[in-house]
Amino acid sequence: MSKDIKIKKGLTIRLKGEADKTLSNAPRSRTFAIIPKDLHLITPKMVVKEGAKIQAGDTIFYSKDNEDIKFSSPVSGTLTQIERGAKRVITKILIEADQQDAFRDFGIKNPDSMTADAIKNHLLVSGCWAFIKQRPYDVIANPEVMPKAIFISGIDTAPLATDLDFALSGKETALQAALSALAKLTEGTVHVTLSNNGNSPLANLNDVVYHKTNNLHPAGNVGTQINKINPVNKGETVWTVAAQDLVIIGELFLTGKYNTERVVTLAGSSVKNPKYYKTRLGSEVATAVYDSGLNEENVRIISGNVLTGKAISPKQHLGFYHNAITVIPEGDDYEFFGWNKPVFDKISTSRALTFSWLFPKKKFDLNTNTNGEHRAFVLTGNYEEVFPLDIYPMQIMKACMVQDLDAMEALGMYEVAPEDFALTEFVCVSKQPHQEIIRNGLDLMYKEIG
Repeated sequence: MSKDIKIKKGLTIRLKGEADKTLSNAPRSRTFAIIPKDLHLITPKMVVKEGAKIQAGDTIFYSKDNEDIKFSSPVSGTLTQIERGAKRVITKILIEADQQDAFRDFGIKNPDSMTADAIKNHLLVSGCWAFIKQRPYDVIANPEVMPKAIFISGIDTAPLATDLDFALSGKETALQAALSALAKLTEGTVHVTLSNNGNSPLANLNDVVYHKTNNLHPAGNVGTQINKINPVNKGETVWTVAAQDLVIIGELFLTGKYNTERVVTLAGSSVKNPKYYKTRLGSEVATAVYDSGLNEENVRIISGNVLTGKAISPKQHLGFYHNAITVIPEGDDYEFFGWNKPVFDKISTSRALTFSWLFPKKKFDLNTNTNGEHRAFVLTGNYEEVFPLDIYPMQIMKACMVQDLDAMEALGMYEVAPEDFALTEFVCVSKQPHQEIIRNGLDLMYKEIG
């Protein structure tokens, strides 16, 4: 039986630079990269050496902790560089791509006629397992643990986020193949959450239970949906898969290819022609950014959305799990007496001096300026206004900061991820790094308990 979700706590951040519903092929990237840091807590063990010729789908490395979890090349070409940092930790794997991809053939499979073990092995061997993440800890799923449920969000409510209804258009067959496969990997339910007013290609498919939600951010976060539908308790595990990654999994079964093609949103007020691009995992962001053009030079390019993404240079590459490139003005200017005058061009949940609440449908041109400096936590009650999970945000962050594992467990740490605290970080008058605090807390729990 489905359970619809309607959250009342949250904040929809309307920004200028929304992408037009037009889809272009991004120019072919000369290089592609896999950044192991994107694959949190994975220590790579290389399978191929520098200078090796590889096909799309060939295994590049596997996890040191579990050699069954393999990571494959998104394109065919030559592995030109294995970049290492301190203590020879691998920081980047660079591939110079061929003009056209040659794919390793994994064979066409029908998930309906496969056993759960065969499906799991197929996903592991191909490299598709990397797209399955788990709660607790928000890391790549442990294939030896069966989840009680699998969650997929068919709506992205983050600022300037990808319209998944548009990005997944025409992919129904691949989506169904992926969902049929995932349904065999859990004794529970595959939960798919869609917008109340959308027309999603994910709708009307088999082997899933549907839920509807409103469009107030963070209703589109899978963490919000888990909390409202089937919370994670101690000793339990749930898996999550991003909607566009379902297409990659589905096409593996339908075509036998590890095809990492995805639709990426290029958006932001600094972009001349914000729109959608078809590209591949790990491509250079410059191929899309310079094809569309920029309105100004002093900008910040973000792989991902403005709340959870990471700042990169144009020569760097799209993050492993990112489906958006956001470009906004760099906020490196100082506003003289900015704290002591009425403000109409900034977003705030407080009505003191800031009057954005008078214009609920206005779109803002925000830059990266934090408009303040780091200071001790101030108790304002703002966090609770934008945090819909049945968890105390201030208390759980303090428990993480003092490394109190018992308190972290009791407060609900098993079901959260850093992105669940992106809005509390956005409204924080103390300028505390909420997502970093939660990430460090999860890593500590994984090390001590997991």
